[in-house]
Amino acid sequence: MARTALTDARIAALGPRKTSYEIRDGKLRGFGIRVTPSGKKRFFVHCQHDGERVWKIVGDAGSIGVREARSRATGMLAAIRRGENAPPRPDETLFETIAATVFARYERVWKPRTLEVNRGYLKNQILPRFAETPIAEIDARDVRNWFASLRATPVAADRSMPVLSVVMREAEAMGFRPAGSNPCRGIRRYRRKGRERFLSDEELRRLSAVLSRYAAEFPHQVSIVRLLLLTGCRRGEILTLRWSEYRAGHLFLRDSKVGPRTVWLSAPARRVLDSLDRTGAWIFPGSRTRGPRSTAWLNRVWHRVRAEADIPDVRLHDLRHSHASFALREGETVLAIGRLLGHADPETTLKYTHPADATVMQASETVGRALEGS
Repeated sequence: MARTALTDARIAALGPRKTSYEIRDGKLRGFGIRVTPSGKKRFFVHCQHDGERVWKIVGDAGSIGVREARSRATGMLAAIRRGENAPPRPDETLFETIAATVFARYERVWKPRTLEVNRGYLKNQILPRFAETPIAEIDARDVRNWFASLRATPVAADRSMPVLSVVMREAEAMGFRPAGSNPCRGIRRYRRKGRERFLSDEELRRLSAVLSRYAAEFPHQVSIVRLLLLTGCRRGEILTLRWSEYRAGHLFLRDSKVGPRTVWLSAPARRVLDSLDRTGAWIFPGSRTRGPRSTAWLNRVWHRVRAEADIPDVRLHDLRHSHASFALREGETVLAIGRLLGHADPETTLKYTHPADATVMQASETVGRALEGS
């Protein structure tokens, strides 16, 4: 961080940049000036007290000179060291302070896996740019520049943006930002080539043949892969199945991604489940723990299976996509497929429609022939 003896002339010469920046004073440790992209300049003090960072605004450079600001800062730093630290004003509360409060609240809202993933985006993508910045000072330009800096990792950028938006929205609700000031609003996500992968009929035949050869050696892993294909469930939903959730020919999932839901099972899916031994609460129990099996345990076999079936790019989640595409090809409606997959939003199901181009073409020809003679 830049450090120089601050003077009124030097401060007047400081111009805005794409992101906020700070200049620390060479004469008084813990004193400096912050310049925002809009050109606003504020004197501040920043120091450690009782193991915590303290950041306070001294005043605007437009209303006080550097000599007066340094004098005020000297008194403020002395008061902080004596333990006379006044509560922070809303406009000097740091981003990471609000983010920590928001994540503590959302522990009851987000599922454990979602919370873990979002913490990763906060730590790796968001805090490196916005830590030690007053949350009230972050504007749309700051967010746009941050988002542009992540262009090399568009997936991480797109997924960390909603996390930042949640923090900003909650900051408004807590009174640390003006209402309607969320700087994430209106920023467009990166366009990425769709990753959906669908098995062809020939690929499905090859996969089925390999699964049959592996069934004796890896019965549980093969059963999971078959259930993913036959139900369209998410990997975690099958891995964490309990016997108490399988009854009356259905799966009654107590905690899916969209909350509790019912999965209607076909006869082949029921046969897979009925062939398994009931050795405890979990349908696929761990060998050394009281919980279910892990994703790593399943992946070790899946990677061998897909290589032998010559589908090395197919992920386990693509089996869910394939289930939906086969249902669409067999004439099921988007609404019915959405219920099969447990989609809360029908729009989510529409991404599975493009593999059925042949079906759409056939429908177009049928309508054309009917209208041609009218």
